[in-house]
This record gives sequence, structure tokens and C-alpha cells, in this order.
Amino acid sequence: MDTSVESVINDVIPILRKFTKPDTVITEDSYLMRDLELDSVKVMELMMEIEDHFDISIPLNALPDVNSVAELAAEIAKLKTP
Repeated sequence: MDTSVESVINDVIPILRKFTKPDTVITEDSYLMRDLELDSVKVMELMMEIEDHFDISIPLNALPDVNSVAELAAEIAKLKTP
């Protein structure tokens, strides 16, 4: 699996669509809570789905630093890199 941030963004956006309203525009600059209107429960569900999809474990202490789609993708790419 390609772990470049751009590739991860392309994989993450379809996952995010499961948690947003159908007409929501999602870009790499979208903020998870502000722009995509994800509450804390949805964010935790999203993290579980991402962990399953990418076969990673996202440390809870990393979550406060993840605000945007790009930041989420960068964290995933970092965790996937051996």
C-alpha cells in the first residue's frame, strides 16, 4: 500500500464520506469537526474504521494534533512507514 500523504488522502476521503452529510465537500484542508461537522463520537468511530482499513493503531495522544484531513493523512502515513 502506498503510504504517501497524497495517496492516504485519496483513501481517507471515501471513508470520511460515510460520516458526513451527502452534500459535504471534503478537501485536504477540511477540518474534521468544524467543516465536516464530526462530533467526538463520530471522530472515534472514524478512527476505528481508519485503523481497520490501514491496519494501524492511532495513539489517543495523537488525536489532539489532528484537525484537518491533511493532518490525519500525515499521521496515518507516519504510522504506516516502517
